[in-house]
Amino acid sequence: MTIPQGYEELTGKKVPPGSVCRLHRSLYGLKQASRQWNHKLSAVFFNEGFVQAHADHSLFVKTTSTLFLAALIYVDDILLVGNDEAAIAHFKYVLEAAFKLRVLGPAKYFLGFEIARNAQGISLNQRKYTLELLQDAGYLGCKPVTVPMEPNQKLSESTGTLLPDASVFRKIVGRLLYLTHTRPDITYAVHKLSQFMAAPRSDHLTAAYRVLRYLKNDPAQGLFYSSSTDLALTAFSDADWATCPDSRRSITGYCIFLGDSLVSWRSKKQPTVSRSSSEAEYRAMADATCELIWLTSLLKSLHQSPSGPATLFCDNMSALHIASNPVFHERTKHIENDCHVVRERLQSGFLKTMHVKSEHQLADLFTKAVQPNVFKTLTSKMGTHKLFIPS
Repeated sequence: MTIPQGYEELTGKKVPPGSVCRLHRSLYGLKQASRQWNHKLSAVFFNEGFVQAHADHSLFVKTTSTLFLAALIYVDDILLVGNDEAAIAHFKYVLEAAFKLRVLGPAKYFLGFEIARNAQGISLNQRKYTLELLQDAGYLGCKPVTVPMEPNQKLSESTGTLLPDASVFRKIVGRLLYLTHTRPDITYAVHKLSQFMAAPRSDHLTAAYRVLRYLKNDPAQGLFYSSSTDLALTAFSDADWATCPDSRRSITGYCIFLGDSLVSWRSKKQPTVSRSSSEAEYRAMADATCELIWLTSLLKSLHQSPSGPATLFCDNMSALHIASNPVFHERTKHIENDCHVVRERLQSGFLKTMHVKSEHQLADLFTKAVQPNVFKTLTSKMGTHKLFIPS
């Protein structure tokens, strides 16, 4: 660390030019501080018999034949769950002995997420966060719209004029990205907008404001996780071939359910140009398969296992044939080996693939801006719910 101002006057010692301080402990604000804090906090968990999950290093689990405790950590915020009140109370005491601690009781608000529980399950939403976003943007009294993006809208790097102040656009999109944790319905629109952070234009800002108008329609919409669901993993993958007007790369979209609860979803541009729609769909299947592998590992960290092989739905028969048929094909020999994780997991019995009609393809919501009637149908099957209707 550089020598603090006033050090020489306070100590009376002359410090040679170029000298630095060697610290005996970490200080707040250093680049090493967060790692040192995590190391110290983790040591307390390890001393109490917790094991750090390989699938997620922010998750710590402690189990015996009768006990289950799990703690989820974000810096210095901790969620603790378990089946034994005495064990939970004991660990709170351990934490209070090691750190200055504030126990807030049953989880109702965590990192911008509002949590509600009843006998049927748990709901998550970001209503307060959404209303603050609308207020800061001046859109709290705007006229709502029914879809976050105009159907089949094609934004590109050259549409509109350059914004004189890009910070307005970047701030909105940055906050929208965090909102996608409970709003799968805006994921595609936000993914599309995030591609123009470097040089946003007027059309991009207009599209961002439309997302805000959509949020005004249902600011408290969120996800519901049923307490009676089974542990079957079901995935839907889709791709929109060569849809990017600037790079001609395809868009991957997938969503994954644990029982009837949506637990993972994504919309992303593929890293390379695909030579056919089948290739684009196969790449999307590979991404969904990798996410299924990770979710299975996460369940095992919680000492749970999926009830049978994971099911992956795709609406492209050619991609399904590529996955299930290990024969060398002239038209597919150029596809990278990592995409064949689908074929490998099929052969091992981890995964089974099934065809789904395009009108029932839930992942379509993550690859393009669809018509309002299609949007309404697909979002109704996502497990989202509405807790609040604005007046």
